[in-house]
Order: sequence, then C-alpha cells, then structure tokens
Amino acid sequence: MGTDNQLSPEQTAQHVRQSLPEGGLFAGHHWRIATRPFPLDKKIVRQLEQLGRLLLKFYKAANTIYHWSAEGRLPDWPISWLDKGKPQSIIDLQRNRAFRADLPRVIRPDILLTEDGLHITELDSVPGGIGLTTWLNHAYSKAGFKVIGGGNEMLEGFAGIFNDAAKVHLVISEESGTYRPEMEWLAAQLNPDRFFVQGQDKADFAKGDAIYRFFELFDLPNIPAAESLLATAATKQISITPPPKAFLEEKMLFALFHNRNLAEVWRQQLGDGFKRTLESLLPVTWVIDPSPLPPHAAFPGLGLTNWQQLKDLSQKDRNLILKVSGFSEQAWGARGVWLGSDLPRDEWAAAVDQAIQSFDKSPHILQKYHRPIRVDAEWFNFDLGQVQPLQGRVRLCPYYFVHGEFETAKAKLGGVLATICPADKKIIHGMSDAILAPCTIN
Repeated sequence: MGTDNQLSPEQTAQHVRQSLPEGGLFAGHHWRIATRPFPLDKKIVRQLEQLGRLLLKFYKAANTIYHWSAEGRLPDWPISWLDKGKPQSIIDLQRNRAFRADLPRVIRPDILLTEDGLHITELDSVPGGIGLTTWLNHAYSKAGFKVIGGGNEMLEGFAGIFNDAAKVHLVISEESGTYRPEMEWLAAQLNPDRFFVQGQDKADFAKGDAIYRFFELFDLPNIPAAESLLATAATKQISITPPPKAFLEEKMLFALFHNRNLAEVWRQQLGDGFKRTLESLLPVTWVIDPSPLPPHAAFPGLGLTNWQQLKDLSQKDRNLILKVSGFSEQAWGARGVWLGSDLPRDEWAAAVDQAIQSFDKSPHILQKYHRPIRVDAEWFNFDLGQVQPLQGRVRLCPYYFVHGEFETAKAKLGGVLATICPADKKIIHGMSDAILAPCTIN
C-alpha cells in the first residue's frame, strides 16, 4: 500500500541505500535491499497487533511458575530445569526480591509463516534489530510506502519503556558489539542529551538513571562493570531492563508450556482463550533430559522411551529441530541449531549425543519443525543494475514495547521486520543473501 509519491523499484532501492548511516547499522554485515516493504494480509496484521498482550501474559505466567517452583508451591523440577548450568550468582540474581515482578520491556518473537498459520519458534527479550527496524520504517516511509508502525512508532515505543528517567544508558557488551552501530543511530534519533551508548566497562550511574541491558547474562564474567551495575539495580537506585532473569531467556519455556503437569497452572495464569491461542502458536517442544523413564512411559507425541532413539528415526521422521536452550554463546544468532530432516544420519546422531551429554551444563530442546511457506519477493542488484526476484521463506520479527507498571502494563506493536531467505535455506536468519524489509498491509 503506497502513496502517490511512491518511487520506482530502482529509485526505492537507491533511496534506501543512500539513507544508510555512515558506517552502516551492523558492524561488518550487509543484506539485500528490498524494492518495497513485505506485504502482509490484514488478518495476519490483526494477529500481530494482538500478540503483544498475549506474550506479555506468557512472560508473567512463566515468571510466576518459576517463583512458585522455587518457593515449594509447585514441584521443583521446573526450577531444576531452568537453573541448569547457571552459576549460583545468576540464580541468586533471578530470585532477588528486588526483581521479582520485573519482566522484559521489549518482546520480540521469531515467527514463521507456515501452511497452517503463524508459528513462534522462540522469544527474544534482548533482541538486535531495534535500530535497524526503526531505520527501515523511516527509509521506506520516506520512499512513499505505508509501513506497519509508520515512521515513529518504533522510536516512541522504545523511548516509552524507560518512563521518565532523566538519562538512559544503552550498555552494550563486546559480545553484542555487532549491534552497536544501530544502537548509536537509535540514540541519536531519540535524544542524544538523554540517551547514551555505553561500553561494558561503564559502572558509574546516577540515582534515577535507566539502563538498557544489551548484553547476555552468560557473558557477565567478561563484563567488568556487570557486578556493580546489577548490585545498584537491586537497590532500586537505578532501573534495568530486561531484568537479570536468565530463566526468562530460555527456549525451554515452550516445553514447560506444553508439559501436561503444568497445564492447569498455565490455564489459571493465562485463561482458557489465551492458552488455546498459544497452543496453536508455540510448536510442541521437549527438554532433552536424559533421566530414565519408567518402563511403561514414553515422551508425549514422540513415542520414544529414551533420547538415544532419536538417532534411529528416518530422515522423513526427523521433522524436528534441536536447539541450545539458553545461557550459552551458542543460543543466539542461528548458532546451536540442528534441523533433523536436513542432516545426514551421522551428523544428526552427533547433535543428539551432544544434547544428551550437555544437559547438566547447557540443556537443549527438541521442537517440532513447521516448514515455512514459499513467498515471492524482489531486491535490487546494484552490481547488475536491475531488479531481481527471490522465491524465499520469511521470518517475521514484530517488536513489542511494554509501557506501564505491573497489572496496568501494556505491550504495543512498534514495527515488523521481515527476513526473507532463499528457499533452499531451512534455517532463516539475517545472512548476507537475505532480504531485510519492513512490513506493510497488503
């Protein structure tokens, strides 16, 4: 959907490229420039607009389950799973009463378009791409397109998560350094007198400052200022988001959701309607826990009695995906992911063995794989000076920003990033031959 002053495909691509900040938005990375935003059906857009409320409720329920398990109000196996591989310092942080009610204020699901609708493959509360999506919305809006979120809703959404803090510090680790350029651009667009991009050694913050934690909790030993920063946040002298709760950054939350032993708790926390909606959105997920089952038992939905049997499944039956659950340098950026149907048996067997053996240190999950549908897109090849079609598969990343406190908190959609990879790529991520584009209503 465009306006009368919409540019031609070549003009759009030229405009977008020329709008790039000096030095780019991702250190050392580039992508294919789309000739237009990615179109989404009105029904899908309505789903996305409503999804933020549901995902915020999901985080609240997961937070409740963790703390109830820690307090003995539920069995201890949920915290046993969620605390696996974490040092005591992290466990103490996420159980600290100062952070008990705190939830992420940025929520970004990874969503695949499949033949049977939308499927959320994972949730990210420390996502890259906020600056990129904001910039894409700006660039394509100025090219005459109407994008979801318009030109400013990403900016307004992000700024609003810090309430009335006088100064906001975006603290970025070296591990996350790829994303520093987009955050520097974002801070400049917002208010350079209020928003400051800081390195991982920044430790002196004033009372009332707000901190955006753009670093992973597994990386704390490499961040000189982390201990001081988090200790100050625990005294409520400063605020920090996302909160230092590693359990909310575990992919195994999906396995807890699908576990029948917790079904009633989830229903109580979510309500029947929200629970049913999530059952259709979240792929069935299992934790690769090597604990032996009773002789009469099997893993629900798989018919297997131990995880070694995964290796014996035919390639046709391996429509399954293994992932590192979290708290690991392998748990983000499309690392630590193995698609069973796409691997020869020996490689799949090696991945299964790794998942089993690393349970105590770095738990893995197994997830039912929903193949994305093929979509048509186009990009501009500047080397050839022409528009090129691409039949690919798309991942949608809507960004939700949480404003307000506790029961009055609301998650609002700021914008949607589409990553379109060539159709032969089974795992979709922001590779150099992918198209990155904002979304529009078809």
